Amino acid sequence: MKSKFNTSLNDAQATEVVPVGPKKFDLERYVSFVAEMENRCHSFTRADSGILVYRKVRVAEVFTYGCREMEQSLAWQLGALQKSMDYLADVPNFLEPWYGIGTAAAAFDLDYHWGEGQAPAVKTKFSNVEEALQAEPVPIENTAIGKHTLEMIEYFLEKTKGKLPMSVCDSQSPLNVATMVVNLDNFLMDLYLHPEKVMELLDRIANLIIDFYRKQEVMIGDCLVRPGHGFGSSRHFSGNGFSDDMIHMLSPDLYASFIMPSLVKAGRAFGGTAFHSCGNWAKFIDTVVQIPGLVAIDGAFSGETDPIPNEGGPFSGAFSNTGIVVNARIVGDRETVKESLESLWNPGMKLIVATYLEEPAEQEALYHHIHETSTEK
Repeated sequence: MKSKFNTSLNDAQATEVVPVGPKKFDLERYVSFVAEMENRCHSFTRADSGILVYRKVRVAEVFTYGCREMEQSLAWQLGALQKSMDYLADVPNFLEPWYGIGTAAAAFDLDYHWGEGQAPAVKTKFSNVEEALQAEPVPIENTAIGKHTLEMIEYFLEKTKGKLPMSVCDSQSPLNVATMVVNLDNFLMDLYLHPEKVMELLDRIANLIIDFYRKQEVMIGDCLVRPGHGFGSSRHFSGNGFSDDMIHMLSPDLYASFIMPSLVKAGRAFGGTAFHSCGNWAKFIDTVVQIPGLVAIDGAFSGETDPIPNEGGPFSGAFSNTGIVVNARIVGDRETVKESLESLWNPGMKLIVATYLEEPAEQEALYHHIHETSTEK
């Protein structure tokens, strides 16, 4: 691809946003803005194929130091919602009580480390899977980060009068969580030597995830949108999004045999699995498409989105006429998106194109081009 990843940027998918406090945010205008979009999302769910456009307004600060303070996070996110109303799109932006990776891993008494101006990191605690199995994890809601996440949800709901779309916090897959809990080298070795123990640990993590995310969903109530973090989301969509980036460390056969069952269990509790991985994960397509209850997948489809992006062709072929939604993130100008779309779109697909154009006029022109594409082929 012609477009290249810009390593000088803090966040290649971010949009510059001015924070907006709850008292200054035009709540009723956004509620009306969302209602119109939700009608299109509802029609999309009922159709066999189609395209929606999602102009994601992602705030770099919320993905770094801004996720630590709930007041600061909400102001940044409200600024994003306000800015999103400048752009023509079909899928609304939403609030997210995001607090970085490691939420589920905290159940194993892992400490958060906060670098200056950085997102949180966690330090692996156990040298092997057996050690992790001997530990007694606590419910995520009883950890410091779990309590804080639930408090963020309460705060967000209170300040927005429970009227704005909101997802649960960032969901990492059982596999991703396990590699935060256990030394990665030894985890991979145990996958060969003691696969039954690995599966036991992953199942335990899935149960922790299910309990905590159910708690969040009950609190969020009618505001809840799915699949959440990283996906174009709606009250009419289904499933829960899981980041499963560590799939790149495995073979497709190992993943299908020993890792997939825990992911399926976690996804089934929320109406299905929405799968995300960074990078080019095309070699796993035949495996991922077989995940029972798979409702959506996410990938990067331009060089400005990810240093190793996906090509559209393999995804177009695999996911056409399946009913599985393809969430395609495409950072770049109009020509970059058009080029990616040319290889990605195929009649029979259910495609959400996430765009990041800065100028509203450019976004409008691209919006019309994307929808015209769906009627031309």
